[in-house]
Amino acid sequence: MSPVRKGKGKKGGKQKKTAVADEEKYRKRTLEVETLKQHLVLRRDVARHVMADSEGLKQRLAELERELEEARGDKQDIYEEMIRQFQQLQRQTDTRIQRLESETRSLQEQLAVCQEDVRRSRAEKEKTQEEKEEAIAKMQRKIDGMETEYEKILHGSLDLLLSKLETAKLGWEKEETALHLEYKDRLKEFGLNPLEI
Repeated sequence: MSPVRKGKGKKGGKQKKTAVADEEKYRKRTLEVETLKQHLVLRRDVARHVMADSEGLKQRLAELERELEEARGDKQDIYEEMIRQFQQLQRQTDTRIQRLESETRSLQEQLAVCQEDVRRSRAEKEKTQEEKEEAIAKMQRKIDGMETEYEKILHGSLDLLLSKLETAKLGWEKEETALHLEYKDRLKEFGLNPLEI
């Protein structure tokens, strides 16, 4: 601050006004300087922050680029691993398909053999059934013939028996009549009436 001189009269009042104006200007200039210094400090801080952020962003960008490269490498590794696993799975599938085709052929052959066995067994069963039915029919015919023969023999025997019984009956009736006549004659000899006895 510039020193203020005290004077007398008009000259002193004029100087006083000039001094006050100068002081006011000085204060304003000082305030402006301080304000500019503060702005400068703030700008310097902002610049430092921006520089620090810029460095951080550069480092982050470098890290991201490194991670991207690693991811690309991992992606390539994953792709190659997937191809390897696919090829391995393809080989396993081909092997399994070949095994299943072989098993299918074997099972089809076994099925054909079994079907032939079933067909042969069925034919043998039908033949056996036919032979059995023929044997049963033959035996039935034989039984029917024997039954007819037995019936004839039975009827012949019964007829013969009846004939013999009839003959015997006639002989018994004659003997009975002869016995009656003999007993009747004897009773008469003793003087008895046979009708009264």
